Amino acid sequence: MSESRDNIAQLMGTKRLADAVRQAKIAAAHRSDVVVDIREADRARLEILAEELHPIVRELDPADDFFDFTISGGSHPRLWIDGTANVMMARDRRTYRFVRETRIGRLTMAESTEPRAIADRVTDYVAARMVEREKAYAADDAMGAEEGYANGRSLRQVEDQDEPLRIPETKKKSEAKPQRSKTSDFAIALVWLMIGAVLGAAILLAIASYRGVTIPG
Repeated sequence: MSESRDNIAQLMGTKRLADAVRQAKIAAAHRSDVVVDIREADRARLEILAEELHPIVRELDPADDFFDFTISGGSHPRLWIDGTANVMMARDRRTYRFVRETRIGRLTMAESTEPRAIADRVTDYVAARMVEREKAYAADDAMGAEEGYANGRSLRQVEDQDEPLRIPETKKKSEAKPQRSKTSDFAIALVWLMIGAVLGAAILLAIASYRGVTIPG
């Protein structure tokens, strides 16, 4: 008698467990449907925002891969602007949230229920990023030009050190002294000697006359 009761209890317990499992599966299916509906709703709203951004996409260079403007899948769809900035839907599923992923965390740049307002904010962001990129390219070009000038200057200095010092021909001609013969030098010395003797005799005669001394003739 007790064994039959135990068998009935086990069957009843098994039945209740099977019913609970079946109810859990049904609830999970409902939640899954809700999640799918939410995901599809978020994606539809992001597609509306993407349509607002079509004029910007058309103005960009097709070869420019800096910006994305693509909607990613997953449980939380996002409209990616570039590698760090994207637009997602807030918890109320009606508010657009424009965020940027940084090293210190997620930075919210704008929130609005109007896709046009978020599109304007995204346009400002794209313009600012383009200006920053142009400045970075200009700085790189200036740095490269300075390095090239420095390298060229050092190369010219090395070449100048390797080459011998060259004196212009005009300078050589101006600095060249005419060579005189030994005969001319001797004649000039003799003339100066005679001039010195005459000057010496004149000086002695003048001194003697001043003192009243008669020089014997």
